Amino acid sequence: MPINAYPFTPTVKPFDRPFPSSHRLILASASPRRRELLERMGLTFTVLPADADETIPSGLSPRDAVGLLSVRKAYAVLPLLEKSTQKAIFLTADTIVDFGGRALGKPTDEKDAFDTLMSMSGSLHEVHTGCAVLCGPRLYTEVITSTVHMRSYTEDEVRAYVNSGECMGKAGSYAIQGLGGQLISHYEGALDNIVGLPTRCVADLLLRALENEKAL
Repeated sequence: MPINAYPFTPTVKPFDRPFPSSHRLILASASPRRRELLERMGLTFTVLPADADETIPSGLSPRDAVGLLSVRKAYAVLPLLEKSTQKAIFLTADTIVDFGGRALGKPTDEKDAFDTLMSMSGSLHEVHTGCAVLCGPRLYTEVITSTVHMRSYTEDEVRAYVNSGECMGKAGSYAIQGLGGQLISHYEGALDNIVGLPTRCVADLLLRALENEKAL
């Protein structure tokens, strides 16, 4: 059995310093997976999903696109708290599956999910997650990349997975931490990044923001 084999359970990087009471952490994402990973880091936060433009400019690589989208989300949610007296730190993230330079988003329907997964059988792709932390006028960003190797699977296996419904709402039409992990041979890099939130990156960005604010 290869290293990093199914079932895939992400570990997290704890935020090992007390979060200052002077600042309020806002997660600008509706993703339950990101919320769970942030909770496992030991952080207290408020969820305030961002309504940002998610169109990708023509000619932009998937890796550059995911960085742009995470920044758009940060600035999209900023006006919602302009009247708050407590300082806010906004955390946003966006994940894109990069299949040979083509960005694979969430499937439009079950047929789209089936076709996407069949096209990836026996191949590899990259998963990019862009993270952005906005604290006052300062913006901190980073893009983390992991590689996923799909095993060679059958149409019946994909059809059964699509019928489970798990693929819907997932970039690349699968969830590595769920039943979709059965379609994967192994991965390289951070698993929590593939799930949607690279916690080591998040911890580093938050520490940088708070240290520059002299809040730690």
